[in-house]
This record gives sequence, structure tokens and C-alpha cells, in this order.
Amino acid sequence: MATSQQAGASEQPLLSCRGLWKVYGALEATLKRKLSAEKKLDKKTKTNFAKKDSSSSFMPEVEAAVRDASLDLYRGEILVVMGLSGSGKSSLVRCLSRLIEPSCGSVIFQGRDFLAASKKETINIRRHKMGMVFQNFALLPHRTVLENVAFPLEMQGIAREQRNKSAQEIVALVGLGGREDHYPRALSGGQQQRVGIARSLVVKPELWFLDEPFSALDPLIRREMQDEFLDLQSRLRKSILFVTHDFDEAIRLADRIVLMNEGRIEQTATPEEILLAPKTKYVREFTHSVAREKVITVRSIMAASEAKADKELAIAQGEVLADVAAKVLASDKPCAVVDENKRVVGSLSREALIKIMFQ
Repeated sequence: MATSQQAGASEQPLLSCRGLWKVYGALEATLKRKLSAEKKLDKKTKTNFAKKDSSSSFMPEVEAAVRDASLDLYRGEILVVMGLSGSGKSSLVRCLSRLIEPSCGSVIFQGRDFLAASKKETINIRRHKMGMVFQNFALLPHRTVLENVAFPLEMQGIAREQRNKSAQEIVALVGLGGREDHYPRALSGGQQQRVGIARSLVVKPELWFLDEPFSALDPLIRREMQDEFLDLQSRLRKSILFVTHDFDEAIRLADRIVLMNEGRIEQTATPEEILLAPKTKYVREFTHSVAREKVITVRSIMAASEAKADKELAIAQGEVLADVAAKVLASDKPCAVVDENKRVVGSLSREALIKIMFQ
């Protein structure tokens, strides 16, 4: 995947949130009364809330769907929000897009306070700068593929000829050329999801939200859609917030992963960092059965020394361990590791590979 996040240290995020909470029930009003002018919880409030939340006397009708969440999404990056059902991932995305209003915290989009935008401004931003795809395809059954895809442009008041031309281009882009006049009932599940993706892309969004977009598809179709999604991203370079409960899907698609549990963000890191350096017990337990050799690259575990390395058995530093394991395990000497210019930059021994794969 791309490494947009590596440039993030000096780049302003396209989207960010700080101290974001979503609370349902009576406690939301209590929290709002305690907010500062900047809509942030002070330290005392946070402490008191945490105590209430862990107490057995905490009112059962009150739920905290998102708890003190902070994240940054950079341009061209795929940031995957994942967790089990009920972890708060969909609630977080809905807060970030203001499909539901956060109880408190801040959301900054393109350097502006998104939560301060009026209802009219919010709708305008969603129509012109945000694309959304959900697990439920939500296609209009009485409209053709082309009409479904063109629908967001119709809502913008764009003339029929122009919106149909734009929709036609996007339909071809997602591989549905020739099916423009089909109705949703005549399409397979994968084709219907392509229509949903095309409809969200037709407005040329700067920010793309995808909430479990492939979860309803059969495994083989799901894998195919992931391939097509990555191909689209390689051409379009969208800034994407992608929600899934499937860790295999997350590590396949993500530049970085936001791992959530009970409304909290446990860790935000690259797939490799989450596997090699889990920050919490929950993250460690969540990832312990992952096939590490399919995620971790040679670069992450190679030794800096080139001494005694077998340069006849060179391996690329960007390859995942699964692709080089046979070569490394068969060699009595460490294999030389080379960069993109074929320069030797380190070595990988059989012992190091065995340790990381079977520890």
C-alpha cells in the first residue's frame, strides 16, 4: 500500500478528530453541560465519566458508542477502522461525516471546524466533497444503473446531458460498461455494489467513506471486489476511511489501521506495527492468530549488517516473509537484502525468520 502517513508529520490532515465522544441516553445531556467553550471535556469530567462507565451502577440505558477518539486521515491514504461488532467503528464514521452528531469533541475537515458548519453547509459538503458507500447498497429499484449513478449529480442540479456523461465514465471505470440500462434486480450482488461505488465516486469526492462495503458479498466476490478497489485506488488516489470487522481485509487494504474496542481506539498504526508492537493486551490478543508471514516485510526484521550475507540469494526488502521464506529457510547463510536499486542494505537469517514466524 501507499505510505501517505509517512509524509503526515509535515502534512496537514484532510480529516482529523480530537476527543470525540458519542453518548446515548441521559448522560449525553450531563456531559454537554460540563463542556468548555471549545466543546472539550476537562480532565475532571473525563475522570468522572470513566469511573461511571466502569461502575456496576452505571445506568444500563446509557451507552457510549465512541469514547475520546482521536485520529488523522491524510490525502491519498486508506485508513481502515476495524473492530468486532459493537466496537464503535460505524458510530465513529457517522460522527465524522455528521450523519449523527457527536456528543462532544472536534472534527476538522480541510482545516475547518466541520461541527460548526450549518445544516445547509454540511449537506453541501457531503454532496460535493464526500462519497459514502454502505453495506446496504440502497439502490433505487425503479432507476437504471446509469440513473442510479447519476442521481447525486441530479441532486446538485446538474443538467441531464452532463450528468449522464459523467455517470457513463464512472460506470465504465467500475467495470459495468454495457449494463447502463439494467435495473438493480437484474444485477448480481457484486454488480450492485459496483453501482453503489460508482454512485459515490461520480461527484469526485475528496473524502471517501466506505462502511463494510463488501461484507454482504460471498467470499470469492468479496476478494474480487477488494482487488478492484485497490486497482481503483491506484488510479484515483482517494483519501479513504474504510470500515471493516475482517482483519484479513484490513491488512490487505490499509495504509494504517485504527483498531477499536468498546468505543475506544486501542491503537492506530500500520498493519506491520500492530503485529510487531501491539500497544495493549487487547491488540495483542486480537492479532495473535494472524498469519504474520503474510503481513510483515523483510525490511521490518532484517539485520543491518551485510557480513556473511549470501548475495547470490538476494531478496527485496519490500517483500513479505511468506514470499521469501522458502529461500531463506533453505540457505545456510543469511540472505542479502536489497533495496529498489539492487543495493545490499542488510541481511535476513534463517533464525530471525523462524523467530518472527513462530514466536
